[in-house]
Amino acid sequence: MKVFLRLGKVVAGLFWLVVLVNLLSPFAKPFDLLLYVLGGVILLAHVAELTLFNYRLQGRPQPGLDRLQVLLFGVFHLLGLPQPAVKREAGHA
Repeated sequence: MKVFLRLGKVVAGLFWLVVLVNLLSPFAKPFDLLLYVLGGVILLAHVAELTLFNYRLQGRPQPGLDRLQVLLFGVFHLLGLPQPAVKREAGHA
């Protein structure tokens, strides 16, 4: 599982690198617009993940760094986080 998460982070990082290069020096005409749109859609998806799973990041030692990693890597960072402790209530008889 860790190999899958690391590979996903590498691929996501390469994607954002390509989007950044496209911003600095645009590619050929149909591909530059496609990368702009795809980058925007993925960024919106990662912002949605950040708002949905913000409760998991609040108790972390460096929540700001975790939020940045969620914006960059999305679910690949969230799946690598330890599961939150489940509060158990007293048993009802």
